[in-house]
Amino acid sequence: MNERERFYATMHYQPRDRSPIYDFSFWDETVVIWYEQGLPRTVTLENSDDFFGMDSFYYTGVNVDLAPAFEQTVLEDRGDHEIVQQADGVRVLRKKFMGSIPQHMGHLLVDRESWRKHYKPRLDPTSPARYPADWGERVKVWTNPKRDQTIVLPGGSLYGKLRDWMGMENISLVLYDDPAWFEEMVETLADCIIGTLTKVFETGGHFDACGMWEDMAYNAGPLMSVRHFKQYLVPHYRRITDFLHKNGVDVIWLDCDGNIEKLVPLWLDAGVNCMFPLEIGTWGADPVKYRQQYGKDLLLMGGFDKHILARSKAEIKHEIERLTPLVEEGGFIAFCDHRVPPDVPLDHYLFYLKTVRQVWGNNLNLKPMHPLTFRADTPTA
Repeated sequence: MNERERFYATMHYQPRDRSPIYDFSFWDETVVIWYEQGLPRTVTLENSDDFFGMDSFYYTGVNVDLAPAFEQTVLEDRGDHEIVQQADGVRVLRKKFMGSIPQHMGHLLVDRESWRKHYKPRLDPTSPARYPADWGERVKVWTNPKRDQTIVLPGGSLYGKLRDWMGMENISLVLYDDPAWFEEMVETLADCIIGTLTKVFETGGHFDACGMWEDMAYNAGPLMSVRHFKQYLVPHYRRITDFLHKNGVDVIWLDCDGNIEKLVPLWLDAGVNCMFPLEIGTWGADPVKYRQQYGKDLLLMGGFDKHILARSKAEIKHEIERLTPLVEEGGFIAFCDHRVPPDVPLDHYLFYLKTVRQVWGNNLNLKPMHPLTFRADTPTA
């Protein structure tokens, strides 16, 4: 089987030679620290799949976000920190190294006027800036029925981007102070996604999945009420998923960090059928329990607790074995539940990878790993 056939078979509970072997990438700092532990300096986030022998997703290069983006520039250097205007127009304070979530310092989107002046025009689905310069070459790949690449469409965001652009406090107030404006923004985002992808489907291309992003939960649950979620988001999720189904895409995943327990049934009702990368977190999410709760209707990706990778090889091996029956059942592609953090030793990651290639990959039709990766040894405490 090729990668595309294997992905399809896995996500439709069909027989396959092995499970796909993916990862969710790494912190920038992880790779830098691993250089000191023996990782060749030629390895980057861009080419790590080839080095580690991973299967890969391929993306369309089509943009359903702001187009054009704002200019990204450093506004102030504070030594180990800097204030940056990001491509989304938000000013943030971020660490130059070993930083995680940057601190918001100011927002360009603050009211209806700034929405209509700065943001709404950048959500025009007809903008040529949404489409890659090598459009013709990409279309040849999309329309090739014999291709082996798994190609993923961009599904955008209905809440997460607005929260980023406005800040958590402001978006929460808008829901109560001006709900009509909130609904206008959500509708505009959905229109942009559908309008942009309409041109993509008009090429006659065939696509294997669509990936959405929200990050709208924290350790205790969602960042907006279930009532508001049902009222404002579900109808527009359904517009998008109905449109995708009509065009032959039935694997639609959503990337949301945090405790998503209250949102999963609502996403399922709205046609979003896969959780990615299913963060475990302090709230104790578990792919095995999710399968027991939702059955085969809910597809899963991720779900391997990244913190285990930093502990011991014995614990890594135990978690791989615990997840194996679910991997073998299908509808679940296991990998780290977020980007691999810098406290994970390279040797532990290599051990994890070598083990999953044997256990989940059956040592069949695997991409070759670079010879330096074979230093991983047997489990130790």
